[in-house]
Amino acid sequence: MDALALSAPRRLTVPIENRWGGGEMAVLDFGDPARPVDLIFAHANGFNAYTYRSLLQPLSGALRIWAPDLRGHGRSQLPARPAGRRSWLDHRDDLIALLDAVDGPPVALAGHSIGGTSGLLAAAERPDRVSRLLLLDPVIWRRPMVLAMNLPLIGRMSHRIPIVASTLKRRAVFDSREQALAAYRGRGAFKGWSDMMLADYLIDGLVETDRGLELTCAPAWEASNYAAQAHNPWRALRRFPDVVRILKAESGSLCAVPTGASPHQVEAVAGGGHLFPMTHPDIVREALLDAAV
Repeated sequence: MDALALSAPRRLTVPIENRWGGGEMAVLDFGDPARPVDLIFAHANGFNAYTYRSLLQPLSGALRIWAPDLRGHGRSQLPARPAGRRSWLDHRDDLIALLDAVDGPPVALAGHSIGGTSGLLAAAERPDRVSRLLLLDPVIWRRPMVLAMNLPLIGRMSHRIPIVASTLKRRAVFDSREQALAAYRGRGAFKGWSDMMLADYLIDGLVETDRGLELTCAPAWEASNYAAQAHNPWRALRRFPDVVRILKAESGSLCAVPTGASPHQVEAVAGGGHLFPMTHPDIVREALLDAAV
C-alpha cells in the first residue's frame, strides 16, 4: 500500500474572517502536500474531521484531501454562539472562505449531513471554486417544511423539536476517554461503528478542561444546528450549474430529494442509515474518488 495512505494526516489552520466572527478553522490535510487540493470533505453535526480518518486516509495515495472541523466542532477556534441562530449560513460562509483559501484549481466538494447541506449552500454561491459536488445524505427537508422553517414564528418554536431537546440533555463531560468509549460503543448513533472509528471521533471530540474531558462540540451548539433551519437547500440545488451527486440512506434518510431526480444523480445506499459513511465506507470511498478524479 502507498506510504501516504498509511501516514497520519497533517494538521493545518486556515484563518477565517466573516460576519459570524473570525478565528482559525482546523483542517486535516491528507495526501501529498506538493500537489493541489483535490477534495474538501465536511463532516456531520456533532462530529469532527478526524472521525472520518479511516474513510479518507486510504484515498490519500491518489488524492489530496482537506477535511475541516466546522465552526463549533473539533479543534476549530471560531465563535459558536447558539443564541439567536436561524440557519447554517455561518457554515456556508466558512466553507466559502476555505474554498477561497485553496491555492489551485477548483476542487471537488463533498459532505455528510450538515456538511453536505452546507457544502451545497457554499457551492451555489461559489460554483467557480467547485468542480464536482457530492452530498452524503444531506439534510434537505421537503419544500413545505423548508418554507415553514423560514417563517419567523415557526423558527422561534424550533427548540421544541424532539432531537433539539434530547441533545441539550446530552452528557458533555467524561472522566477518561475509556469511559467515553464505553458509554458510546454500540449505542444510539454509534451502533455499527468500529472501535477504531469511535476512537478517532474521540481524539478531537474531547478536550481536557478543568471539569474533565469535555465534548468539543457543546450540546448547546449541536442542538442549535438541529434547530437552525432557515436556509433553502432547494434554491441552492437549482442554482448550482452542474449535476450534483447525492447518496441517500435507504432507511431514515434526511434527504427529501427523490432517487432518480433529474438533472441530478440521486441514489440510495442499500442497507444504509443516515450515518452510512461510518458503516458503508467502501461505497463512500468509491464515490469520493469518482468525484475528485
